[in-house]
Amino acid sequence: MYDVVALGELLIDFTPAGKSENGNTLFEMNPGGAPANVLTAVTKLGGKCAFIGMVGDDKFGHFLRQVLDKNMIETKGLKNTVHANTTLAFVHLDELGDRSFTFYRNPGADVMLKSEDIDKTLLDESKIFHFGSLSLTDEPSKTATLTALMYAKQAGKIISYDPNWRPTLWKDEILAKEVIFSHSNM
Repeated sequence: MYDVVALGELLIDFTPAGKSENGNTLFEMNPGGAPANVLTAVTKLGGKCAFIGMVGDDKFGHFLRQVLDKNMIETKGLKNTVHANTTLAFVHLDELGDRSFTFYRNPGADVMLKSEDIDKTLLDESKIFHFGSLSLTDEPSKTATLTALMYAKQAGKIISYDPNWRPTLWKDEILAKEVIFSHSNM
């Protein structure tokens, strides 16, 4: 039995890591994606977790699988695709330390997840199903997410939802707010 099964984005965050000799910002490759971050925190607290999502069949995707394995997160729900690269995000910090993001996702592998990619046995074996709004930005991941959500709800699972607002990933702000808020009353 899994304490939490999460579905959503798993990506590379390139975070500022100092300056070069020329004064240019250096970036460090780090694992990212809010759903996977939740699972990492739960496993560090002693919980058992599994991830459902899609990464590219590339060096970044293989690295992310290794990170989940290292953190003892079940990866049989993590799929690879050759049709898109692993999504990348560059994190920028302003003078106050507030973050902003530049995403390379057109499309990214995370939004290539299809309903038929979802291993429903992971949902059957979970106590909590967690997902975020970023998998609702594009098809086919939107339909896959809603399919998993309905399945988990019908199975009586506790639902956890993260309305993670990243405006640049939505094509339309009005639609984005409508979609995000429609799932916030779980």
